[in-house]
Amino acid sequence: MSVIHSIRCMRKEGASVAAIARELGVSEPTVRKYLREVDLSDRPPVRRERPSKIDRWVPLIEGWLAEDRRTWSKQRHTATRIHRRLVDECGADVSLSTVTRKVRELKREFGLERQRGFLDLSWHPGEAQADFGQSDVYWKGVRRRMHYFVLSFPHSNTAVACLTPGENAECTCQALKDLFTRLGGVPTRIMFDNAAGVGRRRRSGEVRYTEVFRRFRAHYGFDSSLCNPHAGHEKGNVEAKVGAIRRSLFVPVPSAWSFEGFNAALFDKCMGLAEKPHYRKDGREIELFAHDRAALLPLPDVAMDVVEYRRMKADKYGIIVLERRHRYLAGAEHAGRELIVGLRAGSVEILDAKGAPVAIHERAYGEQPTNSQEPITQLETLCHRPNAWRNSQVRDALPDPLAAWLDLQDGIDRQAHLRTLLTLSRDNGWEHAVKAMDDTLEATGGLDPASVELQASRLAAGQDPIEYDDPIDLSEYDIAFRH
Repeated sequence: MSVIHSIRCMRKEGASVAAIARELGVSEPTVRKYLREVDLSDRPPVRRERPSKIDRWVPLIEGWLAEDRRTWSKQRHTATRIHRRLVDECGADVSLSTVTRKVRELKREFGLERQRGFLDLSWHPGEAQADFGQSDVYWKGVRRRMHYFVLSFPHSNTAVACLTPGENAECTCQALKDLFTRLGGVPTRIMFDNAAGVGRRRRSGEVRYTEVFRRFRAHYGFDSSLCNPHAGHEKGNVEAKVGAIRRSLFVPVPSAWSFEGFNAALFDKCMGLAEKPHYRKDGREIELFAHDRAALLPLPDVAMDVVEYRRMKADKYGIIVLERRHRYLAGAEHAGRELIVGLRAGSVEILDAKGAPVAIHERAYGEQPTNSQEPITQLETLCHRPNAWRNSQVRDALPDPLAAWLDLQDGIDRQAHLRTLLTLSRDNGWEHAVKAMDDTLEATGGLDPASVELQASRLAAGQDPIEYDDPIDLSEYDIAFRH
């Protein structure tokens, strides 16, 4: 894909087809083929080179080492302790020697970076920086820690943002695609963090981008660069904007029911923040942002479908497992067969070996295991549409006493308890959440959020549930919870 990018860049600079072929060592028909191509979207099936086992865990290791710098020097992670945490907490399949080499490399890179000075860089119109932030959001009525993507333009000190379900390569490219569409153009160059979602800068200086990002970059025709490890100051503008947007647009905690609706309003609010004077230059930021927009590259004629296809084998139950914890049902008739799985930011598409559609599921994120067969996958929508309670899979999956008790609740009370069930399911799993609510109902003669959360936390820790002699009156807590 880098050859395609080079072909298009050289052609954009006025090079002839013959000159491009000689420079890149490819045939002229190949050059003409990729100059004519209008859609570089991935097509199934695509075989990808497997990354190193440790690469997946580098961002987590970097986070632990970064926390250590604020900790007493005698109470920091050793390579052995990091290896043990990766194995015990994350189920990582990496050897101690591999972790030791990586930790030594990361510490050496940080030691060199700490000794360097800083430069006041000049950023030109159309150049951008990108990074992720996190903030609490009431997502479909339930408070969740969510991710948002920020694209800033240092020339004008203007930034735009959008909410995303995660921070992987598909989310990064989808966020960029949506922001490009709203901006009406593509930045000439974007600087990213040294994060696994986009790529990695190796110790030798070599940059390895993920396949989906390489394809996306070639499709939209922009240049990119990565920060050095532990060098967030190299993209200080977007680092500052991540915090500024959180403080200005995510306080108080906002509510969101869909990514499209929330992000449309968020884009307009970001533009509103640019009405202030520039901190260094003459004029308002929005006026300087006009220079950035004028320098943007045009959008391609065809929007890219941000998807990565993989060949995967279903297990004996006809289930595809991603990230070792998220399970997606293809069907028992596909048990043991090789399937094609399309990964998008918000969905997982399953195709058979000939490319025929089999199933499509909402993509799950987070550390807690999920299963597309579990009622929790319908529970989030049910919290938003409580009138569907009587015919929902959630009701059928609950034990009779609990389901019958929820049948008797009015709409507001039932919705509050369904949100409690959703929150507990995400934190402790579906079975623990249902058992906690059922035990609390039996012990107290009624449910209240405080009792349920306490029971669930004890069950998740392997402790016995609390026995209640008399019903508990926590009406004040219940009122506060619903608000």
